[in-house]
Amino acid sequence: MPTLRTALLLTVVAPILSLAAWLPFLLWVAVGYFLVSLALIFWDRQQALDSDTLPTTRTHDNRLSLGADNLITLNVRNRQTRPITFWLRDEPPDAWVDGATVLHGSIEPRAEWTGTYSVHPLRRGDYNFGDLTLRWLSPRKLWTRQARIAVPSNVKVYPNLQDVRKYDLLMRRNRLQEIGLRNSRRMGEGTEYERLREYTPDDDFRRIDWKATARRHKPITVEYQVERSQNIIAVLDIGRMMQSPVGAIAKLDYVINASLLLGYVATGMGDKVGLVTLADEVETFLAPKQGRAQFYRMLEQLYAVEAQPVEPDFGRTLPLLARKQRKRSLIVLFTDLNGGSTVDQLVASISMLARQHLPVVVTISDPDVVAASEQIPTDTQSVYQRAAAANLLEERRLALEALGRRGVQTLDVPANQLSLSVIQRYLDIKRKTLL
Repeated sequence: MPTLRTALLLTVVAPILSLAAWLPFLLWVAVGYFLVSLALIFWDRQQALDSDTLPTTRTHDNRLSLGADNLITLNVRNRQTRPITFWLRDEPPDAWVDGATVLHGSIEPRAEWTGTYSVHPLRRGDYNFGDLTLRWLSPRKLWTRQARIAVPSNVKVYPNLQDVRKYDLLMRRNRLQEIGLRNSRRMGEGTEYERLREYTPDDDFRRIDWKATARRHKPITVEYQVERSQNIIAVLDIGRMMQSPVGAIAKLDYVINASLLLGYVATGMGDKVGLVTLADEVETFLAPKQGRAQFYRMLEQLYAVEAQPVEPDFGRTLPLLARKQRKRSLIVLFTDLNGGSTVDQLVASISMLARQHLPVVVTISDPDVVAASEQIPTDTQSVYQRAAAANLLEERRLALEALGRRGVQTLDVPANQLSLSVIQRYLDIKRKTLL
C-alpha cells in the first residue's frame, strides 16, 4: 500500500507540468522526474521484504486468571539488514480489553522487539485468540506492507490464580501484613505438641513437664501450637442467585476465587481440604485430603462450575453433607441470603449442622442494593427501588442475626474483600482453637 510520502512525491510532477506551458523544456524534466520517481517507488517496494523476515510470536500463561489483568507478550524479530518501523495488532477474545490492541515499535537490524498488553477475562471457560496483523514500512517509507500472521492459540480462563501466587510470594517473604492478614501462629495455644523449653514465670504451671523437669533438674514447660490436619470443607451454593453479578463478574466467580485461596492456604498449613457444590442437590463432593495435589483437584473441579437456574435445597443437601462427613470440620458455606423460605431452610439446616461441625456462613454484600437503599427518591420508581432495597437489607440482617443466635458464625463482606476476609476468619479460628 503506497504511503502519503509516495503521493507527495508524485504530486511534484503537477507544478512542473504547469510551468512547462512557458518553459517547454520542463516537460522533459517532468517526464524524467516521473520516471525516476516510479523507479524509486518500485525499487523501494522490492526492498520491503515479506513477513518471513519478521517472525512474530505471542506468549502468555497457559492458565489465565478470571477478573485479573493477565499479561500478553508479543515478540517480533528483524532478520533484515536494515531497521524496521511497524504496527502490530492482536485479536484477543471480545470484551477482554478496554481499547485497541495495536502496538507500535521499531527494530534495529538483526534485533528483537517485545511488547505487552493486558487482557481482563470476565468469564471462565475455553477461548481462542485470533491472528496477528503486522504492518511495516519500506526502507524509504514509500510503501506500507501488511501481513496476517496465523498464530491462533487456545486458552483456558481459570479462577483467579494471581491471588494464590501473591499470597504464596508474600508468605515466603513473611510479609502477609501487606495484604491485610495477621499472623495466626501463636505458641502456647492449641493442643498439638511443639517443643520443650525452660519454664518462665508467665507460663501456666499446668504446662510443666515433670519428667523433663526431673531429668534436667530445672522446671521445663511444654509449648503447644495450633493443631494441624483438621478438616476444612468449602461448600458453594450454585443456585440461581449466585448468577447475579457484582460489577462485571458473577457472585459465583468471587466465591470460587475465595474457595481456592482458602484451599491453598489450608493445605499449606497441613489441613485437609474438601469441596462441595450444591443447588437443589449435591453436584460435587470432594472428600477432604491433604497436600497441594488436593488444591489442584479443587481447581479442576471449579473450572467448569456454572450456577444452576434453581433454588438451593438446603433442607436436603446439608443433611446429606452431615452424613457424608462425620468427623468434626470447619464448614465454610458460601451462599446468598435472598429472603423467603430458602433462608428459613438454611437457618434450620445449618443449625443442625452446628451440632457436629463448626459452620461459617459467608455472603457477599451487594453495593448496588446498598446504594439503592440510600438514594434520595426523585420519582415514583426511585421510591419503590429504595423501599425494595431497604426490605432486602432488613431480611438479610434478620437472617444473619438468626444464624448468630444459633451459634453459627457469619461473614458478610463486599466482593472485593471476600477472599482475604475468608482467609482471616480461617486463621482466627485456627488461632483460637475453635475447631
